[in-house]
Amino acid sequence: MKYVLMIYSSPASWNALSQQDRDRVGREHAALGEELRESGEWVGGNALADPSRSVAVRVRGDVVTATDGPFAEVKEHIAGYYVVECETLDRAVEIAAKMPDSKLCHVEVRPVMRPGGLEM
Repeated sequence: MKYVLMIYSSPASWNALSQQDRDRVGREHAALGEELRESGEWVGGNALADPSRSVAVRVRGDVVTATDGPFAEVKEHIAGYYVVECETLDRAVEIAAKMPDSKLCHVEVRPVMRPGGLEM
């Protein structure tokens, strides 16, 4: 089964970290990524740009509207994601708990759906 592990962050929690702690977070992500590649559970993942760089697209009738962010005053935003393939939800939660972000803000684990609505 495939799962997306969405990394939530907040400017307050990230800005409170020293450069040394930020570097540690990066090293922990690299080590976990290597562990998941070795186990065959890694599918992919990336960090995401700041929400101020995003664009919201809406179609109403035949009118397409693209609006630059930020869109709302939020305390947290999705800062990145992992996609893993593992046997159980419990294993996906175990992986999420190893992510440094689970100690800073939180990580959401969500099953990936196939185009007919079935989980992958």
